[in-house]
Amino acid sequence: MPHTTHDLPRLLAELDPHAELAERHLWLIHVLEWVRAAEPSVEVALGRVESLVAAIEADADLRQRLQAWWLAFIDRVDITTLLADFGFAPRTAMITEVSERLRHKLLPGTPETIDASELFSIALPSEFDARWLIALPEPLLQRLAALLAPADSQGASFWQHALLNAITYCAGQILANGFAPELRLRMSEEAREQRPFHDLIRDVESLRIEVLHGLRTTDRLEEAEKRLRERLDACRAAIGTVYQHFGDEGISVGLVFRVRQLRTRIVRIRQLLDCLTSAHTEQDAMRLLAGFVSVGRERRSLRSLLSTNSSLLAAKVTERSAETGEHYITRNSREYLQMLRRAAGGGLVMSVTTLVKFGLAALAFSAFWGGFWAGLNYAISFVLIQLLHFTVATKQPAMTAPAMASKLKNINEDGAIETFVDEVANLTRSQVAAILGNVLVVFPAALGLAWLFSRALGHPPLDVVHATQVLDSLSLLGPSLLFAAFTGVLLFVSSLIAGWAENWFVLRRMDSAMRYNPRITRLLGAPRAKRWGDFWRRNISGFAANISLGLMLGLTPAIAGFFGLGLEVRHVTLSSGQLGVAGATFGWEIVHDDAFWWAVAMLPFNGALNVLVSFYLAFRMALRAQNVTGVERSRIYAAIRHRLRTRPLSFFKP
Repeated sequence: MPHTTHDLPRLLAELDPHAELAERHLWLIHVLEWVRAAEPSVEVALGRVESLVAAIEADADLRQRLQAWWLAFIDRVDITTLLADFGFAPRTAMITEVSERLRHKLLPGTPETIDASELFSIALPSEFDARWLIALPEPLLQRLAALLAPADSQGASFWQHALLNAITYCAGQILANGFAPELRLRMSEEAREQRPFHDLIRDVESLRIEVLHGLRTTDRLEEAEKRLRERLDACRAAIGTVYQHFGDEGISVGLVFRVRQLRTRIVRIRQLLDCLTSAHTEQDAMRLLAGFVSVGRERRSLRSLLSTNSSLLAAKVTERSAETGEHYITRNSREYLQMLRRAAGGGLVMSVTTLVKFGLAALAFSAFWGGFWAGLNYAISFVLIQLLHFTVATKQPAMTAPAMASKLKNINEDGAIETFVDEVANLTRSQVAAILGNVLVVFPAALGLAWLFSRALGHPPLDVVHATQVLDSLSLLGPSLLFAAFTGVLLFVSSLIAGWAENWFVLRRMDSAMRYNPRITRLLGAPRAKRWGDFWRRNISGFAANISLGLMLGLTPAIAGFFGLGLEVRHVTLSSGQLGVAGATFGWEIVHDDAFWWAVAMLPFNGALNVLVSFYLAFRMALRAQNVTGVERSRIYAAIRHRLRTRPLSFFKP
């Protein structure tokens, strides 16, 4: 039944209740396309539906063919799948749902189906469909219902059975997932004792009996409906207690996905109940179908799935980063000086790291293995700095941003924004101290180590050609600004990995396993096992951040080079150390070299871009996790600008 355009007389002539399944469904799709051709005018679409109904009412043969078509439709097509399952994942697993949505995006559907959900997606794909469906007036809907199922037919009974079957199916899904161990064990003890899921099916069956076989007294039906609604409220409350345990026991996208699927199924049963018990059945049914149009569009959206179900995980990751970030914010002179000392220690370690980097480069590994060993060198250095309680400046912003955003939980309280601006000033001072401590130590320390190398072996670590290449690569005149910004992205990614790793560690209860697992306690002894468990719980976030950052700094240039991208990394502390090693090759003559001063000029921009890019990305994510609105953000930025104008030194002087 090919169509390029549709008109009403042709559509009515092609109505054939005895056609093949696909042809009957194509007729419905073409009718809806004809109605939808009025987009974006809802009034015109309603006028077309009115014309369709009036034309069928005026022709007895058309009425009989439409009713026969409808009977064939409800006999073959499973409406329950649409009412109960449309918009839900076939399984409560995040990865399965991602692959399912990809399938819907990439592969076309077919009208040759008895699955009402699949047919619905093809027939009503546009958001405009929701608008004209919900705008259909009740008298027109009643006329259409009378055409499909006359008063003496079983139409009403079919609709009741379909709704009840869908409610039963949803209740079964809720029951099965409510008993799933990963959810049940995370519910509060009080919720488990109330056993809200146990009697859910019994309440559904009580409603079914009252609707289909009861005495049809209003009181008994209302009582059955009330019991079911109260049971759904109890189930929803029990599921809600799962969120309270995410902080202590960790969170996963799959777990959030399962919880939200359960909550949405409870909402779906309520919608079906509204249709079942409504005095305006046609209008409520159309409102339900209009809602399904929006659900269908969201069901096909990968972005919606990932953003909705990862938002809570993002909040938890930023919350865990915030706990670490608090340690990097100084608030008084004593803490400021302590930050300088810790940064100086970090710079000293990084000077050794820089010398080892050039030693590895001299071994002339292949691109991948050169990047791998360089990354391992960085990772070991970062971990050593962590264990010695030193610091590397550029690692801080991605951790401190969530710590600062956590101050905005009660942004509308008096003084909340002023307190936040104080934290911005504290962070800026801390960051300046950390960068100065790193750079002012790593440069002379790397220069001194290179000089000692020259005295011991008779030649500097770098020859003139390689030293010149280092100066040119670090120059402000080259692409180093872009590379420094890109390094800020890597710093942000390492903070995400840190938050994810700590969340995974807590979710799997690895610290408890280390402390109490019989095999581990037999091997280490109970006291040592306890110390190891506590040690890893405290340091897992830092280890994940340091190791991931080190490997990314080493491997990213090699991987980017494989794809011909030519990306490099510009970490301000490492760049300062490289400048010191290169300076040892030229001696005092380097101060007369323009390339040296262009490389020195790049250092403040390098540090600023490392810090600002990583902080900006982490802060934006933390603001979304805290649900800070655009208006509130404008107030924050205005307050920071005001502080810069009135008290600029507060950002630099403790």
